[in-house]
Amino acid sequence: PIKSDSEHYPPDAKLRVYRSRAGGNEWEALTKGLPQKNCYVNVLRDATCVDSLDPCGVYFGTTGGQVYASADEGDSWAPIVRDLPAVLSVEVQTLP
Repeated sequence: PIKSDSEHYPPDAKLRVYRSRAGGNEWEALTKGLPQKNCYVNVLRDATCVDSLDPCGVYFGTTGGQVYASADEGDSWAPIVRDLPAVLSVEVQTLP
């Protein structure tokens, strides 16, 4: 919800990523491994990316300074970096 022009929080203070496998007609919340209590961070537009692996890895950073990764297309998440300044952008590169 939007509290003010500068304050946006996840609904119910639960961090979620949403995935659609139906062209955007249906969406599922992906929460395994993400904070589900007292989470007051945002994910900015450029702070999400995917890699070229199969299955693809998904990554996102938060304004709270955490970077989360999923190696299974978002089914489960783990923090890979903490205690950074606000993450404004995330880029990923796979090595040959």
